[in-house]
Amino acid sequence: MLHINKVQELTGVTARTLRYYDSIDLLKPAEKTEGGHRLYTSEEIKRLQQIQFLQSVGFKLKEIKQMLYSKDWNWSDRLKKQLAYILKEQENLQKMEGLLRGLINSIQIETESDWMAIQKVMQLSNADGKMKKFYRDSVFSEREMDLWAKVPDMGSDSPETLEWIALIGQLQKYMGEGAGSRRVQHIIRRMDEKRLDQFEGEDEFIDKLWEIRKSEVESEKLGLYPIDQELLEFMEEAYSIYEKRKV
Repeated sequence: MLHINKVQELTGVTARTLRYYDSIDLLKPAEKTEGGHRLYTSEEIKRLQQIQFLQSVGFKLKEIKQMLYSKDWNWSDRLKKQLAYILKEQENLQKMEGLLRGLINSIQIETESDWMAIQKVMQLSNADGKMKKFYRDSVFSEREMDLWAKVPDMGSDSPETLEWIALIGQLQKYMGEGAGSRRVQHIIRRMDEKRLDQFEGEDEFIDKLWEIRKSEVESEKLGLYPIDQELLEFMEEAYSIYEKRKV
């Protein structure tokens, strides 16, 4: 037989946890010494491993006790329910991940107010997802929806999206220098390079998207991050200067 301290050493389960399992009749020791020390056989070690495994897939101790000691337990049914629960939790965690990335990314754009960034992401998250999809489907053709998938998503951590966010944040930062300044024009040039990389030959789609982007109401319907109107107008002015200088 193994002393409780040896069981702790072999399994990583603390003596305190083993005593707790004993107190709730989940895992009783085979025997106790005259001094009250718990002793375990290979059978109890096997049962402990079963408990650890079931905990690792998300079951609670109360339910594990029923699973291990009930002859009528429906394993197939309960495992399917547990899988459905895990998948739902995974979906919820993915949504939370997207929101957190959106908050982090929006702070890169709203250089002067973190709280403003949080409010905007809250506004986006509260919008009706079905209505946004309905609006997208009504605005874009099936082919354009494939292009829409390339539009930067505030909840993404892709290098493309992160660079777009950084460029918009820089543009916001240097607005005071004027639309024709060297730094602003350098940012616009990089934006145009990225546009060509992702959407070359798709001017009709880009023009349509830009017209929507310039409208706060239409942008919200589409689920786009609400960029300040002043920044959008500045971006348009800077791009106009950039196009003229290219000629």
